[in-house]
Amino acid sequence: MSLIIGMCILLGCQFLGEVISRALSLPVPGPVLGMLILLIGLLIRGSIPASLRTMGEGLLKYLTLLFVPAGVGLIQHFGLIRQELGILIATLLVSTSVTILVTSQILQRVARKGRAAGEREA
Repeated sequence: MSLIIGMCILLGCQFLGEVISRALSLPVPGPVLGMLILLIGLLIRGSIPASLRTMGEGLLKYLTLLFVPAGVGLIQHFGLIRQELGILIATLLVSTSVTILVTSQILQRVARKGRAAGEREA
């Protein structure tokens, strides 16, 4: 029963995200909004329900199987990928660089705040 409840939570959040995305004509995919809804719900609750934890762990066990359709899609559209390879490489380089830059900046700020909080406590 725990797995069913966990799956209902995950699919319910995804469904809400999809409804919001389509209703408001947002450029953000429904599953991404669903993950955001789930995150907000978990932050408000303050803990992860056991049923959701069980479902998440079960999905993570078989995560590699979820990459099979993506791999098939890559092989099926290899010609298109070859045509746009330069743009894809540039996009990957820029997005990776931005991600590293933003992550390092956030880490530095969090570390500074942590040191400042530690000094105040001492």
